[in-house]
Amino acid sequence: MKTILHLLLAALFFAACKKSSFLDKRPDQSLVVPQTLTDMQALLDNDRVMNGAGGFGVVPALGEMGTTDYFLEEQDLNGFIPPMERNAYTWQKTIYNGETVPDWNLPYAAVFYANNALEGIEKIERTNANAQAWDNVKGSALFYRAYMFYQLAQVFAAVYDSSTAATDKGIPLRLKADINETISRSTVQQTYDRIIEDLNEALPLLPSLPLYATRPSKAAVYALLSKVYLNVYDYAKANENATNCLQLQDELMDYNEVDTTVTFPFQPLNSETIFFEAAIPHLSVTPFVAGIDTALYNSYTADDLRKKLFFTQKESGVITFMGSYGLYDLFNGIATDEIMLIQAECLARMNKTTEALNVLNNLLVTRFRTGTYVPYEASNAEEALDITLTERRKELIMRGTRWTDLRRLNEDPLTTTILQRTVQGTTYTLPPNDPRYVYPIPDDVIGYNPGMFQNPR
Repeated sequence: MKTILHLLLAALFFAACKKSSFLDKRPDQSLVVPQTLTDMQALLDNDRVMNGAGGFGVVPALGEMGTTDYFLEEQDLNGFIPPMERNAYTWQKTIYNGETVPDWNLPYAAVFYANNALEGIEKIERTNANAQAWDNVKGSALFYRAYMFYQLAQVFAAVYDSSTAATDKGIPLRLKADINETISRSTVQQTYDRIIEDLNEALPLLPSLPLYATRPSKAAVYALLSKVYLNVYDYAKANENATNCLQLQDELMDYNEVDTTVTFPFQPLNSETIFFEAAIPHLSVTPFVAGIDTALYNSYTADDLRKKLFFTQKESGVITFMGSYGLYDLFNGIATDEIMLIQAECLARMNKTTEALNVLNNLLVTRFRTGTYVPYEASNAEEALDITLTERRKELIMRGTRWTDLRRLNEDPLTTTILQRTVQGTTYTLPPNDPRYVYPIPDDVIGYNPGMFQNPR
């Protein structure tokens, strides 16, 4: 059974790799250009391309591979795990060895779809009759583009530093559907400015809540803005946008009501899902393969229902993660719990200790067996922040946030982390602020664009 499962996972991975060649093939294939609003909405409703649904994935998972929330058993690491993933696992300077990198190609494929919709919408007059549909198409396309730019920046752009962001290298900002256009890399500041600009333009165009959580909404815009501002250390704006989001969507699941007997207890579009996105299904971070760090697993107490709902045990005794809001897919979208954690962190950083812990306790009481949760207390904001960051890691495990958190928290000497792995007797280390916190641009991209700056490793 285990062998069959590994073969199925391998097939899923190679399907994703084939799909990642989209950008290379598209110029040579006939493209049916969307002509109507219905065409453009259908383009954006392609949830495999735009949301990574159905096991395809679209959000880069290279960052997750670089964290120490998980480990790989050596027979797996030396067996079916691809070379690129083995290199990422031990933070090698050379990662790809000429392999296709879906973590670059698939997000830019979604950007290509969004840009097609944005160019098409400008050819259609907005009228009273079509205003709602017109606005939804334009707002959605802007949001999707911003979301993909944000995710790409967490892997391929330098860490945000306000003193150097104007010169540090960001990502290529493709703003046109013509993928043959030669563009250079933006700066980190330009990258985040574009993300914020797209989101602010999208905000008034979208409905407060979506018809389906695979579609953008005002709640999703506020949520993503809160993530962006947290990442650039603007805690007041991050808190403001988190609050605006929660005014529209603040529903939480009571984990006491979730079935603990099924293999995958959470549905992909559950009541907490603000916006659905799935990570690219790299083998090393898929359920049944990635073992969860023992110390992290042991940090969940017996009455913490996440210990039962998030994890299961392999035949080997290794604990694996099964609590994704995306079933087999690793959920890398946005949910209510993450926005509450952003709000709690920002309040703590703004010296609002009581308010921060109120938000955190309101979340965590829904995660514990009824009547067992003891609310957190703190004597100062620093203690509240430490508690919040600890609980953030536990709540958002395997959600694609840990790598970004490590990058931003390493900028503060009080919250740095040294990552270590030991493989076959060799210990590998990733110090804080190491250049390897930024992944290299894929080899083929540099080959097609020899003037593009490569990230130093």
